[in-house]
This record gives sequence, structure tokens and C-alpha cells, in this order.
Amino acid sequence: MKIAIIGTGNIGGNLTRRLTKLGHDVSIANSRGPHTLTELAEETGAKPLEVTEVAHGAELVIVTIPQKNIPDLPDGILDHIAPGAAIIDTGNYYPRQRDGLIAEIEGGLPESRWVEQYLKHPVNKAFNGISAINLLERGLPAGSPDRLALPVAGDDPDTKKIVLQLVEELGFDAIDAGGLDESWRQQPGTPSYQEHGADSLRQALSNASPVRSEDFKA
Repeated sequence: MKIAIIGTGNIGGNLTRRLTKLGHDVSIANSRGPHTLTELAEETGAKPLEVTEVAHGAELVIVTIPQKNIPDLPDGILDHIAPGAAIIDTGNYYPRQRDGLIAEIEGGLPESRWVEQYLKHPVNKAFNGISAINLLERGLPAGSPDRLALPVAGDDPDTKKIVLQLVEELGFDAIDAGGLDESWRQQPGTPSYQEHGADSLRQALSNASPVRSEDFKA
């Protein structure tokens, strides 16, 4: 696939490493400009581009930036994606530690639904509850006894299928976690916001209760 990754921190950088090794055509961008991505580009073969250009023609776009920076993304950043492209939001809301208070999320709007409103495209929430090091090192073949499972929430069945398949390709059991309004079940502070096997993750998602931001720490 032609994949665009917006954000090259720990998760974005390791997704770049994994996805290029799998043979995908990966372009990367951050807020500081392509000249700051030379090292990652040389390591992985990914193409560094301006954030306004990175998603052009992309079949999959991964947005992996701090929640507070979502409103700073350029307007129309996804205007030129490929038809039927899947969008992934990996983000988490940390009001105390990083993001400050976001009124809509404090009012109960799921984090990725808030992101979706800014991006103006259907969003799938994935890769938000796995550590960067395990994302890089813990992918295992299907059926492996210690294989980790990752939830994917989203409303559009076609794009969700793309994301579920990508999770499997990366070496994790992909668990359909319902629609985006159910994505609060995998937000920080819930039982699923830690690493699980498939059966344990399904149980954690089922047992989740809404969490107030003041109840958890990053």
C-alpha cells in the first residue's frame, strides 16, 4: 500500500520501520519539515515530505501526533487521498501531562471522534494502547501463544477491514472493537489500555467503564 504517516515520534517512527520492512510505500511528515527526517528516511527508505503533501494519493493515512496538535493540522490535509483510503488515529488524550483540557472530550466525546471532526474523514482508532518497543519487536506469526492483540474501532466497514488486515500483517491479533462511539473502551484508564492476548482483550473491552480524565495518569 501507499501509506502516509503524519507524526514521527516513537509510535510513528516504529510504524515507519515496520511498514517499510513489509514492503509498503511509506511517506512521512512532521511539524518541523522534511529536513528533520533525513535520518529516519535513510534508515527505512521512507520518503520525507511536507505535511501538506504527504497524504496525496495515500491509500492509508496514520495520524500519530499529540492530541493537542490535531487542530494545528493544515486544512484539507486529506483532500487528495486515494478513493476509499483508510485513516488511523493512534492518539491518546492526556489532559494533565500534555494536552490540557479539551472541552468536547471532557464532555464525553470519544477522543477519536473529536479527531475525526477535525480531519473530516472517517477515522479508525488503532495502535493507541501498545508501547512503541513492543510495536517494533513483539509482532509474531498468527497462532503464536504469546501474540499480542490490538483493538480497532471504526464505523466504516471497508476501511476498518484494511486496518484490521494491517494489524494482522504486523504480527498482532486484530480485534474489532466496534464503532468509533465505542472507542472510549480503549482509551487511557480502561482495562484494555494495556497489552493483552486476544481473549483477554475482548474481556477487557467488554468490562470497560467510562473514565474521567482526572481518574488516570499517563
